[in-house]
Amino acid sequence: MAFAVCISAAIAPAVEAEHGNQSCSIAKCSLEHSGIPFCWECPEYPCPHYKGFDDGDSFVPHRNRQKDISQAQSFGLEAYLDQLDEKRAILDKLLAHYNDGRRKTFFHTAVYLLPLEDLRSVMASLEHRPEQAGYPIKERAHAAVNLLKESADLRGISLKLIKNPK
Repeated sequence: MAFAVCISAAIAPAVEAEHGNQSCSIAKCSLEHSGIPFCWECPEYPCPHYKGFDDGDSFVPHRNRQKDISQAQSFGLEAYLDQLDEKRAILDKLLAHYNDGRRKTFFHTAVYLLPLEDLRSVMASLEHRPEQAGYPIKERAHAAVNLLKESADLRGISLKLIKNPK
């Protein structure tokens, strides 16, 4: 089964190339270039599909795209995907134990943008607060959000999605 994998697809649901994602021109392009699972493997990359792509976010951030591609190439794809699997597991924990029903996009954005070592630290801090298990979900969500924001602030990372310029 072929997949058109954007880096954030390892955290967000993957786009199955056989069916495509009608709202994503990059996924549509993958249908036209069967056999090339990653854009950077295409001889036409970077292509016009990426013009203005990083200027704003959709439901996922785009601003780390080039950095992610560089990491996948330098670490090796297998090692990079292992890191993304760990990030996905962290996102799953945040959604299962700290989501008050209003934090899905925030948690997704934070997990995507923050380095893995920061996420590990945040999760360790949350897990070393056993008293929180009995707290209402809103208080647990607030604690998780504050730790993620603090980590982002230390690195100068904005956890807000950037609207596409008109």
